[in-house]
Amino acid sequence: MKARTSRIAIVLIAALCTGLAWCGQATAADFDPGKHLIAVITPSHSNPFYKAEADTAVATAHKMGYRTNSMVNQGDPDVQLKMIQNAIADNASAIILDNAGSDASVAAVKRARDAGIPVYLIDREINANGVANAQIVSNNFQCASSVAQYFAKRSGYKGKWVELVGRSSDTNAHVRSQGFHSVMDEIPTMKMVAQQSADWDQTKGYNVMQAIIQAHSDIAGVLAGNDTMALGAAAALKNAGLSNVPVMGIDGNPDVIDQIANGGNVRATGLQQATVMARMAVQQIDTLLRQGQTDKQEKQSVDCVLVTDNNADQVLSGGFGMKKQ
Repeated sequence: MKARTSRIAIVLIAALCTGLAWCGQATAADFDPGKHLIAVITPSHSNPFYKAEADTAVATAHKMGYRTNSMVNQGDPDVQLKMIQNAIADNASAIILDNAGSDASVAAVKRARDAGIPVYLIDREINANGVANAQIVSNNFQCASSVAQYFAKRSGYKGKWVELVGRSSDTNAHVRSQGFHSVMDEIPTMKMVAQQSADWDQTKGYNVMQAIIQAHSDIAGVLAGNDTMALGAAAALKNAGLSNVPVMGIDGNPDVIDQIANGGNVRATGLQQATVMARMAVQQIDTLLRQGQTDKQEKQSVDCVLVTDNNADQVLSGGFGMKKQ
């Protein structure tokens, strides 16, 4: 009787393992990524940064055999919530999200979690821990400090400088400014003569820089919180006949890379590796779906790459990533 009971138990366990991925390598070998949908939600693809991360996430997922649905939240929390509700209705196995606000996105991420869908944030964090499976973001402080160090060295550690700051409501704007000042404030022979917000916008960057030039035409250079503002500042300087005044930004925008490579006013940028962050998210989702867990922490930081005329030719044609990684 005892032997018969043991055989029944073995049969039952084997039957159970047939339907569960955690029961061993034989079942793992039967894992079919084609049965799993990964939703990719980012702001508008008209911005090349968001396009690069979305395209990379989709391409990486397809290469692994997953289905994808790429959606655009337009930077609007309400639209984003609808996108997440769509992902839930589509029985998505995971969501990759570049969120529409660090506070406004918390409830939406929680909704996905409550529906049993893991969420992997890229590029920007939310103001909550333990809600998303991962928050994979650029090391904005390192990014800004590396740009400032290059700027100071190139300027001979002397002269007046200007800072263009991003949107005041954006945490990244403050962190990048802190990174700039962690370097510049320690150099007594360099003096900041103007600090103004241009809201991450190229046109505002141009207009703000025009006004600053009228008061300070003898500046040694400009540190901009992102490449878009840097492009605006560079255009204003060029139109004022100050093509020798360097501008340095953060992001890795293809237009900025072109200026760096071809002697434009923008001389350097801290390239955010959007392609790396997107790829990391897909790879970690793959591990989670196959194994039920990963060994990665929730908060993950990706260093930026300082791009100058020495390595501009190594940037991917679409920007936001290096050819050799």
